[in-house]
Amino acid sequence: MNIHFLFGTETGTAEILCEDIEADLGDGFDCTVTSMADVEPSDLNADTFYMIVTSTYGNGDLPMSAQPFADKLDAEKPDLSHVKFAIFGLGDMVFSETFAFGSKILMEKLQERGAKLVGERGIHDASSPDLPEDVAVPWAQEIVGLAKAEAA
Repeated sequence: MNIHFLFGTETGTAEILCEDIEADLGDGFDCTVTSMADVEPSDLNADTFYMIVTSTYGNGDLPMSAQPFADKLDAEKPDLSHVKFAIFGLGDMVFSETFAFGSKILMEKLQERGAKLVGERGIHDASSPDLPEDVAVPWAQEIVGLAKAEAA
């Protein structure tokens, strides 16, 4: 199974989390980790499962590295009905009105273009005592199981 991790980050946490998940999944998968700033939405393909990890920046916005990707989704309106993805959001409940909105915004934009969400959006609260990887790794294991079952 090909898994392409796409991250949107301001501080590097989302990228590190992608690498942690990739390391946990082991050698049974062909994995790539890429900043969303370096990916064209129209290049997403049906042979790859996309696992997206993004933070929330400012007042519930996407981080700068994810914004160009989102802008292209809006401007180019690619048909992504062949794409399957999962998404994990990083946020802080101190900002409860916009908690993890970066991942919510991106999830909705992908779904508007026809991409299929596998499982539920995962979320980590920076105000909690849990480390991001302690929440994201079990979430990712469950998501990969669902993706493999759907592919079978």
